[in-house]
Amino acid sequence: MSQDTTLQQATNSVATGTDAVELTDRRTGKHYTFAVQDDAIQAKDLLQVRSPQGQGLCTYDPGFLNTASCKSRITFIDGDQGILEYRGYPIAELAERVSFLEVAWLLLEGELPSSAQLASFEQEIGYHSLVPDFVQGLISAFPRNAHPMTMLMSAVAALGVQFPESKEIRDAANRRQQIIRLIAKMPTLAAMIARHNAGQDAVLPDNQLPYAANFLQMVFGQSNGSSLEPAVVRAMDVLLTLHADHEQNCSTNAVRGVGSSLADPYTAVAAGIGALYGPAHGGANEAVLVMLKKIGDVSQVPAFIDSVKTGQGRLMGFGHRVYKNYDPRARIIRELAEQVFAVTQPHPLLPVAKELERIALEDQYFVSRKLYPNVDFYSGLIYQALGFPVEFFTVLFAVGRTPGWCAQWDEAMGDPDMKIARPKQIYLGPRTRHLPPR
Repeated sequence: MSQDTTLQQATNSVATGTDAVELTDRRTGKHYTFAVQDDAIQAKDLLQVRSPQGQGLCTYDPGFLNTASCKSRITFIDGDQGILEYRGYPIAELAERVSFLEVAWLLLEGELPSSAQLASFEQEIGYHSLVPDFVQGLISAFPRNAHPMTMLMSAVAALGVQFPESKEIRDAANRRQQIIRLIAKMPTLAAMIARHNAGQDAVLPDNQLPYAANFLQMVFGQSNGSSLEPAVVRAMDVLLTLHADHEQNCSTNAVRGVGSSLADPYTAVAAGIGALYGPAHGGANEAVLVMLKKIGDVSQVPAFIDSVKTGQGRLMGFGHRVYKNYDPRARIIRELAEQVFAVTQPHPLLPVAKELERIALEDQYFVSRKLYPNVDFYSGLIYQALGFPVEFFTVLFAVGRTPGWCAQWDEAMGDPDMKIARPKQIYLGPRTRHLPPR
């Protein structure tokens, strides 16, 4: 049989020119041509490649290491080059020059707001910052030692009860209304949880304050005199910006996945909080602090480095699933740490962190493995210096990530290609067995 007669004529959108890949199935001798668009082929095209038994081909990709689940215009990452951009703007420029709420608007709308748009947006956020009484009661019902992420996940899901219209997810104006509520209420919920766990009464929002300052005031009240220092407020605002979105990570994938069932946004974001709660995703900055405390002193850093090389120790806060270069967020946080510690008490573990970073960046063992500091390496030191308990760190991550989750959810709801998430599996178990007679 000639190659011409074995070429498949019914491929999805027959490819022309060089924007195509060809595949030869050695099991059958058949040849296939697949169109390439945006450096991707349609996974469903592989179903045409059938085994002699008639089974269509699929890819096996645990953890979705090389599987695109959506098309997005929100966040771009180049891990090899250490690039992170929101809607095309480099993260360093955004962190230096605009506020967190400007970044939230950018993620949602695609462009930075005008002065009038920002003023209106800030007013909307302030107006919706209070939370329903029954949600406050839910928070109060938790034991004082309950983990803040469990409380936050429950409280966010409960908000959907207050806003049943949130289920009308096909209505773009309604979606925006729910997004405003989520961004507005998330810091209020987080602050109430922090104060409940500390045995303190809630502090209501003061909408005369900017977003980050209002959050700090709700958490600390008058108990932390440095909480509204300009350097501290700016650091909080920048930290929220750095966490605002990060492409299709575990929690964002959870938000989109649950959203694909047409669940309301409170349920979808609660799912994202649940994913973020996992120590492999949102809890890494806590692990960095544990590591630094274990090292204890600058003089012990070389011995710790040696233990990592021999497999007896683990270097936390270095390396990233995506970044194979210096995490651009880590550079910004390192500078923030210096500014914060000029106002607060200097963190006793900062010299240990700096020495650990210095040695690791010069040691060929780590350089060859592309282990560079990530966003978690310094953030925990700042959070602790600001007065946040360690178990609250991931809640801060969630407050910052809320605009990104919402933007990703909204984009998915408006995507005509969206389908309910339903990955394939490769079944390895027994087939067609029958119960023995009794």
